[in-house]
Amino acid sequence: MRILGVDPGSAVCGYGVVEGPARYVTAGTIRCASLAPGPARLHRIHENLLAIIDEFSPTALSLERHFVAANVQSAFRLGEARAMAMLAAAERKLAMYEYPPNEVKLCVAGHGHADKAQVKYMVRKTLKLDPALELADDAADALAIALCHLGRGRMPNLVEAIERVRPHPPRRIKPRMVPQ
Repeated sequence: MRILGVDPGSAVCGYGVVEGPARYVTAGTIRCASLAPGPARLHRIHENLLAIIDEFSPTALSLERHFVAANVQSAFRLGEARAMAMLAAAERKLAMYEYPPNEVKLCVAGHGHADKAQVKYMVRKTLKLDPALELADDAADALAIALCHLGRGRMPNLVEAIERVRPHPPRRIKPRMVPQ
């Protein structure tokens, strides 16, 4: 299974392709900061993602589900970049999955509040990347999103797995005292 992870952004959009169980294929960024905000940036993101999909033939696209409440305009720009990734996936008939940032961090770094440096370190370690390989933060985040999807496919929810194999003791019911 080959997964394209996308860390959407209107100025810099990260992408990373991994193959199961954890093999690095490619990663990079789509830079749009030199373009004026608006349709030209979105077009660049869309066209580049289509080219990446066509070149590397992923079977699915995983995307970070963002929640931004501080700045409404930033949330709109981020939503537009996410929409370009969704559109590219739909045009190439890829399955699309979304993961919240804390779930990605938990899956890759072991806890949901890991910082960017911890996530990047664990991505490098998991994929056995050469230390000389340049890896932008946005590309590392995209690889983490792709790894999160691979991890969810390989390992079911631990709590559910334990519940399935653990025998359930019979419940003891306490007798009720009826007031007289």
